[in-house]
Amino acid sequence: MKAFVFHGPGQASWQDVPDPAVKEPTDAIVKVGAVTICGTDLHILKGDVPEVRPGTVLGHEAVGEIVETGSDVRTVRPGDRVLVSCITSCGRCRFCRESAYGQCRGGGGWILGHLVDGTQAEYVRVPHADLSVHALSATVRDEDAVLLADIFPTAYEVGVLNGHVRPGDTVAIVGAGPIGLAAIATARLFAPERIIAVDLTPARLEAAHRLGADAIADVHEAPGQLVADLTDGLGADVVIEAVGVPESFEMCTRMVRPGGHVANVGVHGRPATLHLEDLWIKNVTITTGLVDTYSTPTLLRMAAAGRLPTGQLVTHTFPLHHMEEAYDVFSRAGESGALKVVLGVEQHAQVAVPAPP
Repeated sequence: MKAFVFHGPGQASWQDVPDPAVKEPTDAIVKVGAVTICGTDLHILKGDVPEVRPGTVLGHEAVGEIVETGSDVRTVRPGDRVLVSCITSCGRCRFCRESAYGQCRGGGGWILGHLVDGTQAEYVRVPHADLSVHALSATVRDEDAVLLADIFPTAYEVGVLNGHVRPGDTVAIVGAGPIGLAAIATARLFAPERIIAVDLTPARLEAAHRLGADAIADVHEAPGQLVADLTDGLGADVVIEAVGVPESFEMCTRMVRPGGHVANVGVHGRPATLHLEDLWIKNVTITTGLVDTYSTPTLLRMAAAGRLPTGQLVTHTFPLHHMEEAYDVFSRAGESGALKVVLGVEQHAQVAVPAPP
């Protein structure tokens, strides 16, 4: 089969690799129908995730069809259309029993495209299939469902829920890429007073506004002052970091009010300074996290009911074998206008993100 293989920082290619096979009785083999590229994949290519070894097939999000299962798989069977979650779960360890699947110690967690071959391929082996794939409703399109493999549960769990967004809050979201935009969409479920989006790309700020941000700010134009002006100098109740660089994290800690929450979602490859000389007195809660995907069933039901703007984030689609072109477009988001790219569906030009009702 063909797959997108990591060969070291800055090096990857779409090439022939051996077909995956069932190795454990809990495995399933999925024929990939749609797959997407995550910002984390770009971090891997930059060398920010050294655990990924050369020769690994990248990708951790997909929709496809079950073609083979191990003898112990009970919840799906060949022919089923499924969502492949970015997190796999053994279901038995301490963390899985606490629904903290991202910290699984039984051979799960974030392993696809990280510790084992991932989804950016024609076929993928999914370990612990009973708890790691989700049957899909026929009403949910592939290009919508694939965004629920990672970005929507990540934004919702690690950003919105960890940040304790509540009705009437001021929420500042630093980074208006796919995760930041999904955080805007899911934060709106809790009726905050206002959402402020910060980014350095005009197209992404415009998308943030269309998806429900009440105010937008260019990162170079004193966004902290805008937050202060809108909150009578108090600061935001919740600040969500969705970039993954030291400057954005430190900006978030300056924007939060006393007693507020900073929810870090971004994948960091460099150290960031924690200014405890300023924060120790402010009763600030800072959370980090890898998504657990415990919310995926709920989000899938919402998507089936048309309550999530999943497809609105998809700006480019490609055939599966155009992986290298898709990576180029996604990595140049400032020039290409890419928000989320999906491979395996009919290609179309960039689409506008409609305003929320």
